[in-house]
Amino acid sequence: MSPMSAMGAEPWRRDPALTRRIGLGVAVLVLLWPLLVWCEFRPWELLEPRSLRAALRFGVQFLTPRVDAEFLWMALADTWRTVAMATVGLALAWVIAVPLALLATARLSVSSLTGRMAALPASLRWTLRTLLVVLRSVPELVWALMLVRVLGLGPGAGVLAIALSYGGMLGKVYAEILESADATPTQALLRGGAGRLQAFFFGTLPGCADELVSYTVYRWECAIRTSVVLGFVGAGGLGQQLDNATKMFAGAEVSTILLIFMALVALADRLSAWLRPSRMGATEHGTDRPPRRTSLWLLLAALAVLVVASFVSLPVRWGDLLSASALSQMGAFLSEFFPPQLAPAFLMRVGQGALETLAMSALGSGLAAVAGLALALLASRPSGLLRGATWLLLNALRSVPELVWASILLVSAGLGPMPGTLALALHTTGVLGRLMAEALENAPAQTAQALRWAGASRWQVFAYATLPQAAPQLLSYTLYRWENNIRAAAVLGVVGAGGLGQMLSVHLGLFQMRETSTVVLAMLVLVMLVDACSYAARRKLNR
Repeated sequence: MSPMSAMGAEPWRRDPALTRRIGLGVAVLVLLWPLLVWCEFRPWELLEPRSLRAALRFGVQFLTPRVDAEFLWMALADTWRTVAMATVGLALAWVIAVPLALLATARLSVSSLTGRMAALPASLRWTLRTLLVVLRSVPELVWALMLVRVLGLGPGAGVLAIALSYGGMLGKVYAEILESADATPTQALLRGGAGRLQAFFFGTLPGCADELVSYTVYRWECAIRTSVVLGFVGAGGLGQQLDNATKMFAGAEVSTILLIFMALVALADRLSAWLRPSRMGATEHGTDRPPRRTSLWLLLAALAVLVVASFVSLPVRWGDLLSASALSQMGAFLSEFFPPQLAPAFLMRVGQGALETLAMSALGSGLAAVAGLALALLASRPSGLLRGATWLLLNALRSVPELVWASILLVSAGLGPMPGTLALALHTTGVLGRLMAEALENAPAQTAQALRWAGASRWQVFAYATLPQAAPQLLSYTLYRWENNIRAAAVLGVVGAGGLGQMLSVHLGLFQMRETSTVVLAMLVLVMLVDACSYAARRKLNR
């Protein structure tokens, strides 16, 4: 008699949670139906003759990239402009983020030593943290859309859009990093009479400098992707060339630009990984990296050269941006947004746009979770051709931003929320597939090994051992991406993909600023609501 016979029936053939699983499946189907309706999700329309003809014409050109010298030279010039716009935008974001983070960090306040904050510092800190949340909650493309109306076409609007949005992101994360650092040196300096800056430089900074630099370099990598997207609203660079090529159905040019962009993203990924402090100083561990001190100085020198070259090369008149007339024009423009349009009929339309945006983000994230898990199973296999091809596909999917996918899908799918939903699903599949593959590979192997010894098949081992152990992390990743996708869905309408973004583009184009203000406020509320729900759910999962 086998050991399993003595133990009774095989444990994977008895599922005590079967009823709960069936109930969960029914609940998902009930929620899925309204999402499909709101997103106008009818993928069979892509197989209609008209759609197939448009996709085929575009695809034939897409398979033959344009590689003549004139076009390549123009594309390379726009590539540098894209990198320069990201670099200058992040540099300005850093200027915004650092003072706000220092003022918003309670640990650097002398009153924190008593355990009770004074009323004025506490209210100021709350105001600054709220400002950081608002800056980061408004998507970069929305900032750029509004700034283009004041500054005109060109990289100036894109640079300021990155500066405002990333200033909020950097400031919020900087404050959280400073708050989580070891408080002992900082408190000792404050008790000794040191000021806020002295406590920061000599008490807090040494313990978290690596983490601060690492996150800043990571945001630079993200800013490069963002600067491409900003080109769709006239900010210049690769994005503007891609938008023009897509509108003209020039598949050969689109193919070349996408290949250049994917190479740029891959290079930024590798450079970002090399520059992060956590990867420096690995020579003593047997790698060929330079020593830590040398790497730090190389990093600072390279960043200084890059920032200066970017400022000099961008065709932006910085003096004009800060002139009295420009500031006055900006103030007059902002005043046109108030008061917001609050007519009941218009609010009803905004609510419908918000539901459409929410449905696009939820359905796109759900489809990506299913597809990403399927690809993660292939990517987590032992080394082989299939594993390599899957990783290549995942990197390609995540390298192309959602707005770029949407503009390409509009060729065959037409206007509406469906191409936006598919664009979110494609990009997020690449992101989640990579994260899920790593989570599956890192799952504890003891339970899976025990089931293999008991005679379970590969799929039974996955269903009853690997998946349950990795499920909290997989759900956490999916919720985090949904939190990101709500921002992306809010702006996909700029290219005609439905939701609040399409309303924003229409009202801005008609210079209806009060209506635009209401749409932006709806975006802000929706993003903050989804952020809060996702954060609460992830905290519960990670307990």
